[in-house]
Amino acid sequence: MRRPVVSLVAGVAVLLAAASPVLDLRSGFAGISTLPERFTSRQGFDALQRGFGVGTVDSVQVVVDGNESSPAVEAGILRLLASMDTNPRLRDVTLISGGGDLRVAQALMLGDSRDKEAIAAVERLRSEEIPAAFRGVDARVLVTGETAEAIDYFALADRWLPIVFAFVLGLSFVLLTIAFRSVVIAAKAIVLNLLSVGAAYGLLVLVFQRGVGNELLGFAQVDAIEAWVPLFLFSVLFGLSMDYHVFLLSRIRERFVQTGDNSESVAFGVGSTARLITGAALIIIVVFAGFAAGDLVMFQQMGFGVAVSLLIDATLIRSVLLPAAMQLLGERNWYLPSWLGWLPRVESPEERPPAPRTASQAG
Repeated sequence: MRRPVVSLVAGVAVLLAAASPVLDLRSGFAGISTLPERFTSRQGFDALQRGFGVGTVDSVQVVVDGNESSPAVEAGILRLLASMDTNPRLRDVTLISGGGDLRVAQALMLGDSRDKEAIAAVERLRSEEIPAAFRGVDARVLVTGETAEAIDYFALADRWLPIVFAFVLGLSFVLLTIAFRSVVIAAKAIVLNLLSVGAAYGLLVLVFQRGVGNELLGFAQVDAIEAWVPLFLFSVLFGLSMDYHVFLLSRIRERFVQTGDNSESVAFGVGSTARLITGAALIIIVVFAGFAAGDLVMFQQMGFGVAVSLLIDATLIRSVLLPAAMQLLGERNWYLPSWLGWLPRVESPEERPPAPRTASQAG
């Protein structure tokens, strides 16, 4: 608070530097090839790979829904089978007749059905090989299987992630504005929490995708971050860090209402909540460090992401950025536009003025 400009600029620079690797974030699924070699499931995968060239027994199924007696449909199926036979990631291509007009072309996926080569093969099957085989043919062609399910999950997560972000951030802004009667406090709380979440994302990419310090920490280096981890981390991290933030800001707000001194209120709020927030953060960090110490890379990513974000939030955010920002803004921290004066007042007992004393109490 003595040097708020230096503290704020330096703190934001550190967090932005930590968050910068997030631009390279790739989502995916940890396949069986990411399991430790001592696992029997991994040993079985390696044995299949050596003995049969298969790896997993996951399959790709292409379902053709069209008139079975149509020469055009039959020709399209033959072209599809020939194309699948030349695909280096597919083996044992067979044609199965289903009920009615359904036909299924099935093949084993070589290697790990969740690695990037398998995903690229199925994406190429959907976008290039099937349209070329059934161009001008009256038939509906769909691809399923373990790899196709993973691709569709990526698409689903990518679609809903911005919606979840917008919903959580928008609702948080509204609730914080009502609670503290300040649009500045609400906006600053969201920005600071986004900085800690962004830094956690960036460090996740740095350690697990780029392999910086992963061996020192006992983590595996992988091609992609588990697809569900970014959405999970945002939900959990934003909730936990906002919890600490609201608790701290409540003490600052109460003191400011009592004294009208912004600097003293900030110092009082940080000092009076330090032990409780630090203790709570350390408990959660230790809990999620247990997940990070496991063998499965998906839980390593989850545990590391939550632990490092809370560590940043309980130290750099709470002890440096928040006091520096509030010191710089002064009484502007509590700005509420006049046209929002109709918002309900949410006051703690400490903020309420003392009740007038009655004659009997005075006596």
